[in-house]
Amino acid sequence: METAARTAPAAVIVAIDGPAGTGKSSTSKAVAGKLGLGYLDTGAQYRAITWWMLNNGIDVNDATAVADAAAKPVIVSGTDPAAPTITVDGLDAAGPIRTQEVTAAVSAVSAVPEVRALITDLQRSIAAEAPNGIVVEGRDIGITVLPDADLKVFLTASPEARAARRSGELKGKDPQQATDLAATREALIKRDAADSGRKTSPLAKADDAVEVDTTELTLEQVIECVVTLIEGAGAEKAGRVAR
Repeated sequence: METAARTAPAAVIVAIDGPAGTGKSSTSKAVAGKLGLGYLDTGAQYRAITWWMLNNGIDVNDATAVADAAAKPVIVSGTDPAAPTITVDGLDAAGPIRTQEVTAAVSAVSAVPEVRALITDLQRSIAAEAPNGIVVEGRDIGITVLPDADLKVFLTASPEARAARRSGELKGKDPQQATDLAATREALIKRDAADSGRKTSPLAKADDAVEVDTTELTLEQVIECVVTLIEGAGAEKAGRVAR
């Protein structure tokens, strides 16, 4: 017998933040799919603009040059959790933005205030136009992008667990990108430091976010935990609307 689909009781806006390797993307897509919500990977948008910069000869370490070019690319994100898409100037960028070259440059580009302002406005407009609610995942969603989200979740995990997961992801996508665990762990810690230390919209947990440590949890356990939190937030929102 098929299990009945679960739905959020109201059109909720959900912010899911946390560092790389905590299961943000897998959790967010699965949760959105289960509850009939839209899904937005904000990290993909920063990767997309970084990819455009690299392809157009912009020095990603020159903040002024990056700022001057930030408004040029047209980035469009699809919000279907079953098949999320992203295009840059009409070109499918889903694959190219995951290269090691983009990964190495994205922190520098995303730290530029002009880039963050443009992408933040884009993210807010997408969330506002989501008819059934949306799950938005990233690193500054609960604090900066959607501070009034109905639910904020901050995923964490030990560096070792995150490195193991990310190393497995890289091997699955491209054997040439596979690195040993120590190198992957070091890269994650370095990026966390860069993203947490930037002046504009740093990676941080919102005061009213629910923290979920995924170190010892399976993906299904994390998904169920977040689904339950969203159902509670949706019921609370529905109650407010009814009153």
